Amino acid sequence: MAIDALVLPLLNVPLFQGLKPLQLTEIARRADRIVYKPGDVIVAAHADPDAAVLLVSGEAVRTEGPGLEAGSNEALPAGALISEMTMLIETECTSTVVARTSVRALRITRSELLAQMTADPTLAEHFIDKISGRLSSFVEGLRQIDCSLATMSGSADSEESNDRHQAPQTGVTTLH
Repeated sequence: MAIDALVLPLLNVPLFQGLKPLQLTEIARRADRIVYKPGDVIVAAHADPDAAVLLVSGEAVRTEGPGLEAGSNEALPAGALISEMTMLIETECTSTVVARTSVRALRITRSELLAQMTADPTLAEHFIDKISGRLSSFVEGLRQIDCSLATMSGSADSEESNDRHQAPQTGVTTLH
């Protein structure tokens, strides 16, 4: 597989967007090229992997993980990056992904990516910026949820407060 054919899938992954062509080429060059047969487990839930897997061609399916109902699957097409944070930090997989068809993939190991970031600190800065942006979006989403819950809670508290301050039907007047 030519290196250009391996760089193209990286261009479509948000985490890699904005990198220089030479940086992308080096990531692809350092990555392991793997072929999974149908039924092969690409990543397993609760495992401690040391690499992310970029599906270059073929199709995989997520069979276990957050957001999946029991017995359901989620198709992952070529271009999907699986277990992406494991190429940057030690973390446990939350999903199981199995090859549905023959899958050609790039396995981007943490050790190789860290070595590349050591040689090219701008690469580390790029990933810090991307992850910081994601965290900011996540925090903003939590704030919006918090505001929505506070508004809903405020409405319920206000109704409850109104119920407490209404005069009882016995004819006794309450002072506010």
